[in-house]
Amino acid sequence: MTVETIYAPDLATRYKLPIFLGRLPAGFPSPADDYLEGKLDITKHLVKHPAATFYVRVSGDSMIGAGIHSGDLLVVDRSLEAKSGNVIVAALDGELTVKRLYQKNGLLRLLPENPDYQPIEIKLQQSFEIWGVVTSVIHQL
Repeated sequence: MTVETIYAPDLATRYKLPIFLGRLPAGFPSPADDYLEGKLDITKHLVKHPAATFYVRVSGDSMIGAGIHSGDLLVVDRSLEAKSGNVIVAALDGELTVKRLYQKNGLLRLLPENPDYQPIEIKLQQSFEIWGVVTSVIHQL
């Protein structure tokens, strides 16, 4: 999976959507739940560190097992320390990719979440930089 586009969050614009009190049943709606609880600013929930956060649009299917599909937007936080098991955005030999980080006993790998793809072992001679940790995935149904 590769990074197709990079976006900076627009923190000047606030778009608050209505949020309703109560649970949402999968069946028929309840008339008792017809009142508004307040407004929800989705950015406040997705972006914890605004100065260190960016969005990327991805392409490819190597991370479908992690719920990341081609065309999805990822929320990426550069301020978080990447740990083994995190899904990260990394630059490998000049190309941005999205994979799960694996670190153990000096071994560094980028793991896909699709059995059609092989893990990538990072070698000393390769250019490698972690750009950030993926904190959320936004995709359309």
